[in-house]
Amino acid sequence: MPLFTATFAGVAVSAAQDAFEITAPATSRVKVKEVRLGQYSDFGDAAAEILSVTVLRGHTASGSGGSAITPGNMAGWSAAPAAVSAVEANNTTVASGGSPVTLVADAFNIQQGWCWRAWEEYEEIILEVNQRLVVRLSAPIDPLTMNGTLLFEEIGKPPTN
Repeated sequence: MPLFTATFAGVAVSAAQDAFEITAPATSRVKVKEVRLGQYSDFGDAAAEILSVTVLRGHTASGSGGSAITPGNMAGWSAAPAAVSAVEANNTTVASGGSPVTLVADAFNIQQGWCWRAWEEYEEIILEVNQRLVVRLSAPIDPLTMNGTLLFEEIGKPPTN
């Protein structure tokens, strides 16, 4: 199965937001393998702060205020398939509705960054067709210049009996 990456770079983050929002297509489930967040504008003890990060699955309404991302295929050849999943980044009006489930609740020092990775297959987050996942950040004390990477795989529909 092809691996896809969706990224944002050099984004000024000053408000709480969904750093990533991915919606599985109607034609496939999605397996989320890794999420990375980091900043490169605030360093030193005086600038230290901790941000909350949560990963939620199941919102029914998309967020807004950010931008759509065209995921890239990790395979570099010209005929490599394109992702069908919809990915957005930095939505300052966060996704809502439904009965979302919090899959990850964490915090990180902005000087270190944050990485969630599925080391084993049973740790991978699976999205069913048309299901939405968001990676939500709390608001920083002062604006940060941030980068982020979302690594995922489109794994097809489950077999029917």
